[in-house]
Amino acid sequence: MSLQLPATSSSGYNTPDSELESIVPVHPTAVRRPNYIIVQSENTVYTDNHITAKYLNRGADVVVSDGQFTVMPTVKPYEFQTVRKVGKTGLMMIGMGGNNGSTLCATILANRHQMSWHTKEGVQQPNYIGSVLRASTVRIGTEPGTGKEVHVPISDVLPMVHPNDLVLGGWDISGLPMDKAMERAKVLDYDLQRQVKPHIALLGSPLPSIYYPDFIAANQEARADNVVPGTDKQAHLEHIRADIRRFKAENQLDRAIIFWTANTERYSDLITGVNDTADNLLASIKNSHSEVSPSTLFAVAAILEGEPFVNGAPQNTFVPGVIALAERENSFIGGDDLKSGQTKLKSVLAEFLVNAGIKPLSIASYNHLGNNDGHNLSAEPQFKSKEISKSSVVDDMVDANRLLYKPPVPGAKGKVAKGEHPDHIVVIKYVPAVGDSKRAIDEYYSEIFCGGRQTINIFNECEDSLLATPLILDLTILTELLTRVKYRGDGQTEFAPLYPVLSLLSYMCKRLSLSLVKHLFSLVVLHHTNSTFIGTDVVNSLGRQRNALESFLKACIGLEGNSDLLLETRIW
Repeated sequence: MSLQLPATSSSGYNTPDSELESIVPVHPTAVRRPNYIIVQSENTVYTDNHITAKYLNRGADVVVSDGQFTVMPTVKPYEFQTVRKVGKTGLMMIGMGGNNGSTLCATILANRHQMSWHTKEGVQQPNYIGSVLRASTVRIGTEPGTGKEVHVPISDVLPMVHPNDLVLGGWDISGLPMDKAMERAKVLDYDLQRQVKPHIALLGSPLPSIYYPDFIAANQEARADNVVPGTDKQAHLEHIRADIRRFKAENQLDRAIIFWTANTERYSDLITGVNDTADNLLASIKNSHSEVSPSTLFAVAAILEGEPFVNGAPQNTFVPGVIALAERENSFIGGDDLKSGQTKLKSVLAEFLVNAGIKPLSIASYNHLGNNDGHNLSAEPQFKSKEISKSSVVDDMVDANRLLYKPPVPGAKGKVAKGEHPDHIVVIKYVPAVGDSKRAIDEYYSEIFCGGRQTINIFNECEDSLLATPLILDLTILTELLTRVKYRGDGQTEFAPLYPVLSLLSYMCKRLSLSLVKHLFSLVVLHHTNSTFIGTDVVNSLGRQRNALESFLKACIGLEGNSDLLLETRIW
């Protein structure tokens, strides 16, 4: 006898009914856990509104004189105050109708409605696998009775927005409705697309976006049917600001994260008097200067509206004038190209080799993909932006070991001035047939003991958008959290917000330029010294970036940073 469903259970809008929906549980990465960590300590105080934690930042000052290293341990006290209430949060994506944007909208809706679908492997349930915050854990201590380590999801350390609760919107130069954009992307299984279609269709078409043909590949012109008219960049800025205000008002949002996930742009020329200061940049927008890019315009709009802006592409969106404007307006910016596959692996493997005392001599990276990102990157100016972001990822690991690599020569020019580095080449090719399934091939050629050589070859195949989408969620969720965190140092009476450039986002991003890593210590805290900022070197090591993120979150609840000393197991 066939299964008879009640008439009330079927509608065009609700998730299509199936026998599976009642028996497939919510995936652990999507579960709501209302109970967060409670720290019982004199250093941590909970009120209805805030978590306030005292933290001792331990470091060391090092003085080098005639080859002698003199180390002086330092301890600096801080307090962190985190607002406990998670406000209603919106995500406005530039490039909403692209592969990443449509995949993100569809998968959030699939999780929100707990859809399950058939693949050739069997029944699949929605999840947030690939999200650092939702699908990975952090060690918080040991269980007294057994001595076993206790790990919790990172998203449980502090109150964070659940991705299912994000209000979705944004812009795109293509006006294709979101259900059609999802179909065009060809990322998700058909059965999932079928079920999510009535839900994603309710999002309609993206808002008209800014299109300056000079900044993206000419092959994108065919998609540009949904653009803000005219060439007046000041009018464009006001248009985007009005879009942000309207989106917040219509959805009664407390916060809107503005996220660039559109095409990679060419680099903007850095010109004195044009984009070097906040005032010059604003004047250049008013004068519609040719070197003001769409991404910079969106960043300025977000800053002036007091909403965070995250850059998910490799171009130099954050010209000096943008950073200066963010500092002046105390508005948050961050991000510099998503680090999802080849570069993430490179930041792990290169560090492993150097830390093992092995000397990489060359790193050759080849990619081919067939989605619209690959199509845009087939143009040389846009590829150069990507090449720069991929090529600089090993610099800090090389600089940390001058036993293997010759140091820079002061006053020298050319390669000698930078110091010895591995030969590093990056190639990206557009192959339409493979679609979103990106292929990455890497060769690591290294020097080993007494003149020996070692070659490591890696082949990586992945669906590009399914790696990138969880990172967009992580960056959005973490950015929203950081807007609720304040700090005060020794001698300060009032809590102050973090530095506007959120370098804690670097774990999910390929690189941060030197101007984007101003902070007091590795936990990214603002520091005043005669109204100047202390800068630090770029950190691309994935392990160090992960450790900084974990340590910061734990500091906000009064816990010490990560330690693998495990002293109690080594002294008996």
